[in-house]
Amino acid sequence: MANYTLEEKDSFTVVGLGTELKSDYRDFAGINKEKEEFWREVSEDGRLDTLQSLASNDYIFAVNEAVNNKMMHYAGVMTEAQAPEEARVIQFPKGQYLVVKGEDKTADELNVKLTGMAFGEALPEATDVAYVGGPNTTVEMGQRDGVVYGEMWIPVVRK
Repeated sequence: MANYTLEEKDSFTVVGLGTELKSDYRDFAGINKEKEEFWREVSEDGRLDTLQSLASNDYIFAVNEAVNNKMMHYAGVMTEAQAPEEARVIQFPKGQYLVVKGEDKTADELNVKLTGMAFGEALPEATDVAYVGGPNTTVEMGQRDGVVYGEMWIPVVRK
């Protein structure tokens, strides 16, 4: 049984740098490997640091979104600042969100864990709401006692 809550959130904007995920949507190992490689690239080449300098808080967003029939994944920050040219502005709607909290050793491991818990356990158990698409995100909120903690936010509607 997954530990989740339903929370009302105001609309918010994430500015993100993205990559198209080429693995089949059922190939979780392939998708996770692509995401991990993407995060390593944006961390090493300084693009993530540049994005973080625009952020309105310390959160780092890992956003998943279908765009033009492509599975996209973004490294992003919450900001009202002007987006860099290569970035995408991702608008999250005001409304109810399924929220799953967790912690793990690394940000990559946290992302995998929260995604699995949210889509594999929490959404199937939350019988009064449904995910109907749109961007969803894991939110790295910080570190404490040597672990990374955060949440997954999935916009949902009442059934």
